[in-house]
Amino acid sequence: MSFGKHIKTYFFRGLAVLLPTILTLWILIWGYKFIQENISVYINKGLLWAILQFKSDVTKETAEKLYEFWVDGSGSFTGFIIALIGVCIVGAFLASVVGKSLWKMIERFIMRTPFFKHIYPNVKQITDFLFNKEDKKEIFSKVVAVQYPRKGLWSMGLITGKALKGVGDQSDKEYVSVLIPTSPTPFTGFVIMLPKDEMIELDISIEDAIRFAVSGGVITPSVELGENKT
Repeated sequence: MSFGKHIKTYFFRGLAVLLPTILTLWILIWGYKFIQENISVYINKGLLWAILQFKSDVTKETAEKLYEFWVDGSGSFTGFIIALIGVCIVGAFLASVVGKSLWKMIERFIMRTPFFKHIYPNVKQITDFLFNKEDKKEIFSKVVAVQYPRKGLWSMGLITGKALKGVGDQSDKEYVSVLIPTSPTPFTGFVIMLPKDEMIELDISIEDAIRFAVSGGVITPSVELGENKT
């Protein structure tokens, strides 16, 4: 092997090792900057306003120094911490009976509001899919392998429920609806309806199946296609 091929091999090997770490750090930094620039800055300005209300004799020079510390300086990290704590408090409140009831009232109001009612349901479906494990379990019951788009080609699918009424009425077989997710956005794909005995149930979790779809098959769960379990 020539020197150039050695360099190329070492480069791509190093890139494969470093890229996941670099991308992870980039996402974390991006998330931190997003919160700081869009949420924390307003929290810190609110803190500064509260401080100035209790100190009526603050000079313009002192106010500028306080602004520099709380908004542009090291004190700006306070807003980030408060934002994280606030999200946790909201999450804990919405987990309670009162919180759930209140949020349902707010959602009903949003669903009656022009313009918002056309956007909110779609956004909520995506965020629930990404962050709410309980909703994933309710939406998807099992991971299966089906022969799609033709026999001989196997695709991973997620059972979403029973087939539409009327499908399979002329047969004694039980039909189900299966979502064939597309990469790298597994919340979109094709919905097919087929008999249960024409699919293979896979012994992997919904989360592993989603990672498999998002990665385009790169992240493969350690599972082998077994005998048809249905």
